[in-house]
Amino acid sequence: MTSPLICVVTGASSGVGFYTALNLANQGHTVYALARRENKLNELASRVSGSGKIYPVILDLEDFTTEQLEKVFRHVTHVDRLVNNSGKLLNKKFLEITEDEIDSVFNLNYKAVIKLIQYFHPKMVQAPNAHIVNIGSVGGVTGSVKFSGLSIYSSSKGALSILTECLAEDFREDNIQVNCLALGSVNTEMLRSAFPDFQSPTNPDEIGKYIANFVISGNSVINGLTQLVSVSNP
Repeated sequence: MTSPLICVVTGASSGVGFYTALNLANQGHTVYALARRENKLNELASRVSGSGKIYPVILDLEDFTTEQLEKVFRHVTHVDRLVNNSGKLLNKKFLEITEDEIDSVFNLNYKAVIKLIQYFHPKMVQAPNAHIVNIGSVGGVTGSVKFSGLSIYSSSKGALSILTECLAEDFREDNIQVNCLALGSVNTEMLRSAFPDFQSPTNPDEIGKYIANFVISGNSVINGLTQLVSVSNP
């Protein structure tokens, strides 16, 4: 049994993030669940059946400040795990995409990840074996099958994969491991908005359990890598 960990999970109000946070809490860990939708986070907290705890943190990750984080985490001395799961999909013809839409996707999928890692780094240095897990996409992996309309989303996730490799080296002496899980299709709201007629063979509760287990112990065997987690793409 792993000693109880302090975890931060973003995008925890639905889908993959919801079940990742729930599985971590049900295994006895403390989870700070970040998202915009308060009602969904409260539902998440009410479903914990293990010895862990979920603390809902209402935050718009597309546009937030260090001061907002500090109000919540000022007295948290260390963080063992950070799961950057929040993501925004844009399914649109490339030549019709606006600058505001590009900024919106990259602000959440990439810039927010950088800001969160910069904020939590001093707290993760205080942990004995910290692990950052960035949730990417198979579409962001070089050589994978690509789909029309997903250029901005996929490239933002590709940037996340490269960031993972860079930070594993930057944080090597800090004893912080950084990995990326590139997910294939999962039956979530996001997938349905991109492929409304497609039914994925993978459900969010299944992938949430996989991610939770990887978050806890995956850094014991890999660091600085993007690992594909996919039965179907899409």
